[in-house]
Amino acid sequence: MKVYFVYHSTSKDNEVSLVSGWNDVQLSPLGTQQARELGERFENIDVDLIYCSDLVRAVETVRIAFGKKITVIIDKRLREINYGDFNGKPTEMVDPMNIKWIKEPFPNGESYEQAITRIHDFCRGLKTNSATNMTLIVGHRTTKFGLDTFADNKTLKECLNTSHKWQPYWEYQL
Repeated sequence: MKVYFVYHSTSKDNEVSLVSGWNDVQLSPLGTQQARELGERFENIDVDLIYCSDLVRAVETVRIAFGKKITVIIDKRLREINYGDFNGKPTEMVDPMNIKWIKEPFPNGESYEQAITRIHDFCRGLKTNSATNMTLIVGHRTTKFGLDTFADNKTLKECLNTSHKWQPYWEYQL
């Protein structure tokens, strides 16, 4: 099964370098434009089904990009990591200490291992139960880490230590 992954479009927090985590944040005007471009980018790619995180920034991205053209299933397992007390804090404060939270949960949040476990649970179900050939997943950085560790056998440490580079989409074989 081929799976495409895309990040949600730029949120208001992204524009001011805050980690949103489980905070529900709206798309910025730039994010709204990016979502329209996402829809255009996928006009000629035959996607049967879209799964997205239940956080507003992912749901808005899908709604603007695809309207009601493709069936969408919202799944909370695709959420960003819960940074707990660090939700909404500056990226430059949180990112340097991410490695510390691989096994240990963020205070009042979850660990990367816990977040990846829920994303792997989603992937196993998708691989087992899906009747589609082409699926699009719209999520977050941690959603991508889950796909990287499930489909490409990367470690969490590799994911966290790899430079984060945007691209239009990623393809995975499940």
